[in-house]
Amino acid sequence: MAEKNYITPGGYKKLVEELTYLATVERPKVCREVSDAAAEGDRSENAAYIYGKKRLREIDRRLGFLSRRLKIIQVVTSTEQRKDRVFFGAFVDVEDEDTGESLTYQIVGVDEVNAGAGRISWQSPVGKALLGKKVDDSVKVKWHAGKRAFTIVDIRYEEKA
Repeated sequence: MAEKNYITPGGYKKLVEELTYLATVERPKVCREVSDAAAEGDRSENAAYIYGKKRLREIDRRLGFLSRRLKIIQVVTSTEQRKDRVFFGAFVDVEDEDTGESLTYQIVGVDEVNAGAGRISWQSPVGKALLGKKVDDSVKVKWHAGKRAFTIVDIRYEEKA
């Protein structure tokens, strides 16, 4: 059995929207394009037909992936969490102990990671280090360029897509 796929409500909504869009809009559109290209004659040299078939395979592969992921999904809402500690879905404000730089991370599922926006996986080194901690706790994290130490400044839970 596959490991549970934890996700925030906003992340779940995005995955379902992508699945719906691909199945109801994108795939039918590409099917029409392939059908039109096939009607033009010689398929072996028809770039529109060849590209369309390739695009259909990509769409079907993504639909299969999303369907499998959604079967093992467990949506975690912030109301299920204790507010005094860092748990899944938390927004965590930290301060780098060496540079004094302030950073904000949200602990999210692997399907909704966006490091540039501060959305980090609960399975990442930083995510693992922060889980279970409370305000004023200090954590040391092994980083790509060495080790960094953070102090937790604030923990909050928001329903945010």
